[in-house]
Amino acid sequence: MMTSRLSLPARGRRILVRTAAVGAGTLFGAQVLVIGTLATADWVKERGRKVRDAPRPGTFHAQVEGTPFRIYTSGDTLYDDMIEAIDSARDSIQLETFIWKGDDVGQRFLDALNRAAERGVSVHVIYDGFANLVVPASFYRQVSERVHLWRVPVLHRTFWKGLIRHTGVNHSKVMVVDDDVAFVGGYNIGSLYARQWRDTHLRTRGPAVWGLRDAIAQKWNEGRDAGEDIPWIPPRSWEPEMRVAANLPIQLVYPIRGLYLEAIERAQDHVYITTPYFIPDHQILTALLKAAQRGVDVRVMLPKDSNHFVADWVSRGFYGQMLDAGITILLYSAAMIHAKTATVDGYWSTVGTANIDRLSLSFNYETNVAISDPGFAAEIEKIFAADSEHCEELTSPRWRDRHPMARVAEAILAPLGPLL
Repeated sequence: MMTSRLSLPARGRRILVRTAAVGAGTLFGAQVLVIGTLATADWVKERGRKVRDAPRPGTFHAQVEGTPFRIYTSGDTLYDDMIEAIDSARDSIQLETFIWKGDDVGQRFLDALNRAAERGVSVHVIYDGFANLVVPASFYRQVSERVHLWRVPVLHRTFWKGLIRHTGVNHSKVMVVDDDVAFVGGYNIGSLYARQWRDTHLRTRGPAVWGLRDAIAQKWNEGRDAGEDIPWIPPRSWEPEMRVAANLPIQLVYPIRGLYLEAIERAQDHVYITTPYFIPDHQILTALLKAAQRGVDVRVMLPKDSNHFVADWVSRGFYGQMLDAGITILLYSAAMIHAKTATVDGYWSTVGTANIDRLSLSFNYETNVAISDPGFAAEIEKIFAADSEHCEELTSPRWRDRHPMARVAEAILAPLGPLL
């Protein structure tokens, strides 16, 4: 009897472990089934969809205490200006991107960077390995040996030293030329992004450039020997008009999330957010809900159908709470919208590379800029208004009437939220 009594707790633990394993296996199987079904439906829908160019609200300009800013909503215009900057470079170019396609647009950048390196410009390029697995290696082999090239590996060899520190992908899209002009925003390099996606990018000159250059340099220099690094330069001013927030997983630094939280907490009148993927953590979601509940006009613009259908369905799991709190959900239907922008109270704005999801705010290398200026915010709000004309507003009754099987799919996929 004594032995039997002592074995009961162990036996109970085994039963619990088996039950948990069966439950986890069942959930995983259900998720695979749902994803497979949705993937098939998405493939059928995409096959019959006509390819069309995305609307382009235009190019916008602002001056912030004498510092010029240019805001792009057309990839063609942006790429022309970036190539012109590369061709005009005298001393240095630092470029980082998430996706670098081996198409006509990608070739233009490759050729321009090679030309710059051949005429003696110091060129450093960072691109992500995981994001470019489908691009033939032969494309990148065209890069001149004079270009300092770093393909961020899919899995760092030192990942065992710290999983979070050594496995973040490089999701930033930044270019700095001659320490004087810089570009940052959502545009990857490729013809698809130039014409068929709606995105937003920014160019600036002067003192504000230092923060973007330093963000690239810190990433490049980590673990490198002296002489292989990007040299440090002093900033032109201590408090530039543009604040740069760069996630650096290698240092466990993630300031962009705090940037959003503080801005939303300060909101008194309105918050306008555009993001391609909306999978907020508890604190970000709570901040938005509380803002709406205290009377702030909160509007979140998302693609009606993004290029990642699983992210879309996980995102849908937040819609009910948002609508109940009075948040306006705008579904952009004209194209894939990939912009990552926000404005608060017509004063604070951000443009950058980070999505409102777990990967961007807590895992990836990202770069956003924040600008506190009414004139700049007015330009971002003009773009938001223009994009809103291509949106369908989701209403609570319409959402409540969705098909019961959609609710089941959302519930099954919800546990994937922390991974996306």
